[in-house]
Amino acid sequence: MESIVQNLLGQNHTSLVEFILLGFSDLHHFQGFLFVVFLIIYIIILIGNSLIIIITKIDPSLQTPMYFFLGNFSFSEICYVSVVIPRLLRDLCRQDKRISFMACATQMYFFLILGVTECFILTAMAYDRYVAICNPLLYPLIMNSRLCLQLAVGCWTSGIPVHLGFTYWIFSLPFCGHKQLNHFFCDIPPVLALVCGNTFMIEMVVYVIALIVVTIPFMLILGSYLRIIFTIVKLPSASGRSKAFSTCSSHLMVVALFFGSGIITYLRPKSSHSARMDKFLSLFYTIVTPMFNPMIYCLRNKDVMVALKKILLKWIVF
Repeated sequence: MESIVQNLLGQNHTSLVEFILLGFSDLHHFQGFLFVVFLIIYIIILIGNSLIIIITKIDPSLQTPMYFFLGNFSFSEICYVSVVIPRLLRDLCRQDKRISFMACATQMYFFLILGVTECFILTAMAYDRYVAICNPLLYPLIMNSRLCLQLAVGCWTSGIPVHLGFTYWIFSLPFCGHKQLNHFFCDIPPVLALVCGNTFMIEMVVYVIALIVVTIPFMLILGSYLRIIFTIVKLPSASGRSKAFSTCSSHLMVVALFFGSGIITYLRPKSSHSARMDKFLSLFYTIVTPMFNPMIYCLRNKDVMVALKKILLKWIVF
């Protein structure tokens, strides 16, 4: 198996066949505590997002494009955190923190793909809100089921070919020196830190990809919400303005948390990178933000709360 991995990833370029994920080894007295904390967070994420998926599927009042994309986003969140947290929990329980090249490349690939998927789904959700508020009469015509399905498929598949080639390129580079990744999963900055030679070209590619899949969607979302805000303030009814703001505020909070931490991580200068800061930011957008997303969408969305109460009442009765 190791020979196959070496052939796939460039046997002539590296003598390493595995990495060691240091994770939180410097906090060795808190390994058990961290395991419990991350396990609880993982359970919260799974339950919260699963509830949103169930609610948006079975409640007739939520069979709209907005909640169709919310269900997709919740499913992507479950997949996104499942790429990172199970491996982190395993490493917190064991002394052996080795990860093979193939496993590391696979983890990075799916992490990047799912991250891009979330960026695009959040952009699609912003477009949905823009059409609903700025063009309400045309909303049913524009946001039809066919367009929603096409947008969802595009969100899930657009990044696959790009990141397949990008991940292969990274793991085909020559690695040298120690094999310790000072991180808790195979992210781009810690892996590139172990590459021999000049990494300028691939760092530029990272910036370009980040601009395309993070910054541009973020700017599109901001542009959509600027138009939405201008439209809302012109509404004659105070209750209408309040309802419009309430449907958008939860999405804006999630966008700020997710895109903010992602932009800081991948677009800040290399000179400002540090292992401690990278781990903190990664914890924020891979674990903390996904934990708060279901709470934000449930607690700040009256329709979701009403649907959730209906389902809970049915479960209690039966």
